[in-house]
Amino acid sequence: MAETKQQAASSPEDEAPEVSAQASFMIPKKEISMVPDMGKWKRSQAYADYISFIVTLNEGVKGKKMSCEYEVSETVDRLLELLGTLDRWINETPPVDQPSRFGNKAYRTWFAKLEQEAETLVSAVLPADRSAAAPEIAVYLKESVGNPTRIDYGTGHEAAFAAFLCCLCKVGALRAEDQLAIVFKVMRKLQKTYRMEPAGSQGVWGLDDFQFLPFIWGSSQFIGHPTLEPRHFLDEKVVNENHQDFMFLECIKFINEMKTGPFAEHSNQLWNISAVPSWSKVNQGLIRMYKAECLEKFPVIQHFKFGSLLSIQPVKP
Repeated sequence: MAETKQQAASSPEDEAPEVSAQASFMIPKKEISMVPDMGKWKRSQAYADYISFIVTLNEGVKGKKMSCEYEVSETVDRLLELLGTLDRWINETPPVDQPSRFGNKAYRTWFAKLEQEAETLVSAVLPADRSAAAPEIAVYLKESVGNPTRIDYGTGHEAAFAAFLCCLCKVGALRAEDQLAIVFKVMRKLQKTYRMEPAGSQGVWGLDDFQFLPFIWGSSQFIGHPTLEPRHFLDEKVVNENHQDFMFLECIKFINEMKTGPFAEHSNQLWNISAVPSWSKVNQGLIRMYKAECLEKFPVIQHFKFGSLLSIQPVKP
């Protein structure tokens, strides 16, 4: 993969002002306990900052292949080291033999280690003058890797990981030039290794049992592509030849490996998307769908935690 010191256009923190080194941080906590609380979430600074982070990255990867040249900063390297540590712990905690195919109990051993080490891991990613933010940001890292009680993983956990990255942007650890690396260098090993039960899976009607954001950002990569249209992702040859360049196809390849039977049956929503005429329409539709099916659903957002960086306070007029 090509990596250079090449500047990206606009930054994830362009939308949300960077937090000063003197800011007082707090341990995030749940604020959405009943369905009527969802209004608070949709009016909150956290919602505005989260959406602008997702959309900014969506714009940043538009029309770009994963093999394109982009900067990998020292912070991104440290973040990759953090993820590498989590991967290493996975290898040191192999799945145990058990009757159930899903929800391998070795995951609990792995999670206990993360719970113990999360603040130290996050501190290593932060600039020295922002180390006070580590306890707050570490909560999102822990929330992002699945549920140790049910041993499941879903879009709520994925949202926590995006929130973790958003917080790193807000404290100035990740910057403008990190956009492509943020999107192109992260995700996927955990639920495949531990075979976690999909959390709140909508079965064939959901977009994917585990993730949503790679489909959004992956469809943005295709905008303006001269030959590949939405209908082409159903062609296994196209997927196998192009998945290393396009995140959307990487997701499709993952589904093809994990599921059996006709695609139209096991992944009906995606099959429907293949009939949309253009990638820009797919991309717009997926952002709308993400808001409606993930961010505006109480069962997902009831688990979201709010602190000083992602605040439940209403957006200032």
